[in-house]
Amino acid sequence: MHIEGSLEPELMFELAVRNGVSLKYTSVEELKAVYTFSNLQEFLDIYYAGANVLITRQDFYDLTMAYMQKAHENGVVHAEIFFDAQTHTSRGIAFETVVNGISEALDDAHEKYGISSRLILCFLRHLDEVSAIETLQSALPFKDKISGVGLDSSEMGNPPSIFSKVFRMAQNEGFLPVAHAGEEGPAEYIREALESLNVLRIDHGIQAITDEKLLEELSERQIPLTVCPLSNLKLQVVSSLTQHPLKQLLDKGLLVTVNSDDPAYFGGYVNENYLQTANALNLSRKDIFRLAQNSFAASFLSDEEKEKHLRQLHEFDILFGDF
Repeated sequence: MHIEGSLEPELMFELAVRNGVSLKYTSVEELKAVYTFSNLQEFLDIYYAGANVLITRQDFYDLTMAYMQKAHENGVVHAEIFFDAQTHTSRGIAFETVVNGISEALDDAHEKYGISSRLILCFLRHLDEVSAIETLQSALPFKDKISGVGLDSSEMGNPPSIFSKVFRMAQNEGFLPVAHAGEEGPAEYIREALESLNVLRIDHGIQAITDEKLLEELSERQIPLTVCPLSNLKLQVVSSLTQHPLKQLLDKGLLVTVNSDDPAYFGGYVNENYLQTANALNLSRKDIFRLAQNSFAASFLSDEEKEKHLRQLHEFDILFGDF
């Protein structure tokens, strides 16, 4: 879940007016009409343009709080959120403005909705590793607010191994490593992320289905895959949800989870991803329950917190198992 990817058109226009930012589009309807993408890069072009309305600490607070309200409405009890600092610092926005606005909203959402959260700083892979290292250094004073580091943006032509140094530095500072790999990029990018970056979790990872040995390793090591079905559909990584490999990955014993990625752009928050995928792939109740279990197992919660949520999940299953 990328927090900038939850910027709904209505809020984008509101912030544009607040900050005197001129948008290319004249209405919410006109903006929504261009949310048809042929690939990841087409989406990213609009995603980065939309982020230009985010300027002040209050903007980042409002963005995050709007998402957390949606998460609460979806029954989310724990959220692990990416943010793209370089998208903002490259425009002259201070790192602290971004992280303080987001983290303040996460704290308030915990108090208001009871949702726990973790914040993950993503490095933009279309920029060089020097920029990533500078961003990591900016993050060090905020280690109490940031749990992990990730790798996102344009995947094709930007393999994970390019960022091995900054990931080693981040892990030495105690940050938990994850990386986007194997959405549009090949299965080899997943292997690189595991071997060069030593990641604990793979974001997307659906191209693993093309590599039997990799599938065996992911299953044996129980490396989580944060699969985003509606994103994969919207970006034409799959032609139809009925062709999505999620069910195959689940049946092969992989630790697959369901996530919303950039819900304002891809047509659905987490429940919509569950519902549409379950319908398209004819998932059983057992499948859906396992996906929910996996979401906690894959999280960066403490073992005690995981056990608490898993107990609640089992209790719910017992209570409503006949429905």
